[in-house]
Amino acid sequence: MGKGSTNILDLIEQDREKRKKFEWRGTVLDYIELVKKDPSIVQTAHERIFNMIIKHGIEEPDYETNPKLKRIFGGQKVKIYKFFASEFFGMEKTIQQLVRYFQSASLKGEESRQVLFLVGPVGSGKSSLVEKIKRGLEELPPFYALEDDPMFGEPLTIVPRHFRPQLEEILGVKIEGDINPVVRYRLLNEFKGKWESYPVATYSFSIRARRGIGVVPPVDPNNQDTSVLIGSEDISKLDKFSEGDPRVLDLSGALNRGNRGLVEFIEIFKNEVEYLHTIITATQEKSIPAPGRHGMIYVDTCIIAHSNESEWKKFRSDPTNEAILDRLVILKVPYNLRLDEEVKIYKKILRNSNFKADIAPHTLDIAAMFAILSRLEPTPKCDLLTKLRLYNGEEVLEKGKTKKIDVQELMSEAKNEGMTGISTRFIMKAIDNALSDNLELNCIHPLSVKEALINMVREGDFPEETKKQYLEFLQDTIHKEYLRLLEQDITKAFVYSFEEQAEALFQNYLDHAEAFVTRRKVKDRHTGEDLDPDENFMRSIEETIGITGSACENFRQEVIAYLWSAIRKNEKLNYKSYEPLRQGIENKLMFSVRELVRVTTKSTTRDEEQRKRYNKVTEELIKMGYPPASIDTLLRFAANNLWKD
Repeated sequence: MGKGSTNILDLIEQDREKRKKFEWRGTVLDYIELVKKDPSIVQTAHERIFNMIIKHGIEEPDYETNPKLKRIFGGQKVKIYKFFASEFFGMEKTIQQLVRYFQSASLKGEESRQVLFLVGPVGSGKSSLVEKIKRGLEELPPFYALEDDPMFGEPLTIVPRHFRPQLEEILGVKIEGDINPVVRYRLLNEFKGKWESYPVATYSFSIRARRGIGVVPPVDPNNQDTSVLIGSEDISKLDKFSEGDPRVLDLSGALNRGNRGLVEFIEIFKNEVEYLHTIITATQEKSIPAPGRHGMIYVDTCIIAHSNESEWKKFRSDPTNEAILDRLVILKVPYNLRLDEEVKIYKKILRNSNFKADIAPHTLDIAAMFAILSRLEPTPKCDLLTKLRLYNGEEVLEKGKTKKIDVQELMSEAKNEGMTGISTRFIMKAIDNALSDNLELNCIHPLSVKEALINMVREGDFPEETKKQYLEFLQDTIHKEYLRLLEQDITKAFVYSFEEQAEALFQNYLDHAEAFVTRRKVKDRHTGEDLDPDENFMRSIEETIGITGSACENFRQEVIAYLWSAIRKNEKLNYKSYEPLRQGIENKLMFSVRELVRVTTKSTTRDEEQRKRYNKVTEELIKMGYPPASIDTLLRFAANNLWKD
């Protein structure tokens, strides 16, 4: 056997040994001794899930070092739960409400007797949130349960009610619930009522084994048998035992198997209402009917249901559903509305796939921009692209000044924002289609993805007005925005030392602006001579962002005041520190090389100098992350759209 095989065998054995350390078997009396030492091992289903989330840690945004987050959240206190952080993006407030539900339910208040209902558009992350919680349960250390109990009951539920007050005082825990008929039969017949001798063992949560985790998919309306929820009687045993004998019970329903953990109802309202009545007692009374003639069975589980909004609206509009509606804690799960976070979602999906193609810069941004524009509600305060930028925490400029719009106010005005629009799945299909059209090149770029999106919208089953709006986003709004981004990149490629030149312009502007504001001379950094502030130089930057005339003086004062404040806070300064000035400097550099770029990219036959420059630009674009196979296409596109004769 090879060395590699031996190593694998060693790993397998190590894994088995590790798992054995968590295995435990004893009696109820032994278990009571464990509880005396550590009362926290006795947990309700909601407590267990809440503690599972909290133990991974909580962070709060650092607004001092990340002003972008401050603009997004308006400085509000926002908690970021690490349990979800690596897989869910742009959902901080939704997740905060989700955790608040579990916290409230863990305190055994009214919400512990309610169904958590997630509602949102398709692909917004409802089922993914539930999947994450289910996987989290599987990763927990094993829990203690009555051995061979089909419902994995808490061992203390076997303690007789008359004895519970004394034991609760000793252990410092509250004993809730009761044993099911199967356990009761064994207790009376095998253990002669000696509950303290009943065996207890450890079990791990398992989705596949349906241990502590139950799942209820939509059931055919013509065949909605409640045995899926509460189990049934095994008819093959009725010739041996009477109908009232617990030995005929098959407690394998989702609510039985999800005891101690979680039960998920997928697309809950696709089921008939009568079928769902079981959840009324499961939540409010924490009990479900046993199959046949066996009364009610105690159940401790967290029920999470989810559905799309159209099914929810239909269900909510029927007044006969009042009993179930009264037992729902409704949590909206809208689409993400932040550009940077949407891109992270696509990157996560691509990482988890076999996607190996090269992706040109801005490709995912352009796709994300389309998705988010489709999800936003119009407002008289700004256009949708400005709204998108504000939601992304960007500073939007208007005539050299930051546009003053309260992001939180925009959000509060749009109550249903994010509940409609293009789904993540739609975008990922477009990316797949773009790649299938570029298999030989094995790369995708913004033009290929935009074209794929246009084709999908044209062929899609959208209302005509919606289709018209989506095409306008792609062919006008996003087209212009991509041209702006592409011009910036090409300019940086032509200005080989872009960052250095931008920084030099920044320092030079500061020298002259400070001298202008303080009414002093400028000392030339090279000759040392004293000079008057160069107003022509300053205006050459200011005019690129729409600042002219008397507004120039105010702008210079604002720049110097901002930078003095930054210096007092020991912040590191560079040309990107003050957004309006950054944009002005980049615009000046773009204008300075625009003619050179135009001539070089549009030339079909280049002289030696132009050829060298073109090759150098290609090298720079490759350094910036552009796949070589995409560069000629994108430069031709720029030549035809940016620098027309």
